[in-house]
Amino acid sequence: MEKFEVTSVSRDGRNKREVWVTQEVPLTLEVNGKEMATLLCSPSDLKNLTIGFLYTSGVITDLSIVESLVIDEERWKVSVGIKPEAIPGEFVFKRIYTSGCGKGIIFHNPLDVLQRGRIDSDFAVDSGTIMGLMKTFLNSSAEHRATRGVHSAALAAGGSVLIFRDDLGRHNAIDKVIGEALAKGMSFDDKWVLSSGRISSEVTSKVLRCRIPLVVASAAPSDQAVKIAREAGLGLVSLAKGGGMNIFSGEERVR
Repeated sequence: MEKFEVTSVSRDGRNKREVWVTQEVPLTLEVNGKEMATLLCSPSDLKNLTIGFLYTSGVITDLSIVESLVIDEERWKVSVGIKPEAIPGEFVFKRIYTSGCGKGIIFHNPLDVLQRGRIDSDFAVDSGTIMGLMKTFLNSSAEHRATRGVHSAALAAGGSVLIFRDDLGRHNAIDKVIGEALAKGMSFDDKWVLSSGRISSEVTSKVLRCRIPLVVASAAPSDQAVKIAREAGLGLVSLAKGGGMNIFSGEERVR
């Protein structure tokens, strides 16, 4: 975060004051020496962000194919070495511009994850647990309280948050959480995701690629996100705040 002097206007007039502003950096991602993407992000947890982004974009299927990862914070560049035989040959030609913050991109069609089949499990979370943890989650970010400029994401098990991360972009926050979970060797089939941002098709795609059975957000979903979630057996709960929520998909996953 960085402080800036601003002119604050209210009914009482104008006055000068200092406010905290979220920091934004352009992180260039190189894979095997070739530029792949530039992520507009917060300058924290960059290793987890990189791993999470590569995983949810379908570039890697596990950490074993990553041979090196070097972060240059002077030039805001991360260089990743991946076993060449593990990268799909057509991969770089499948960029899709997303509805994310800035000019977000993904490298697959969100509908591709449906080819992996439905999530068939009896995973469920109590509605009271969801509301209680969501309330705590939405008040957990010190940077959001200071700047109102970041999104948050978390990975939970039962009624406990296991991993919590902030970022300028809602997609990045989710990738950071997933990247850390992968680094810790966590399984995903008994976990659920919390997000402060809207749920669009690319967000459901990230969650489904991990086979996570439930995602809960305080904001609204898009129509494509709902359709994909229903087709895939993903529990999708949105507008979860203020003591209520809407279950758009997977009603059986909320007891």
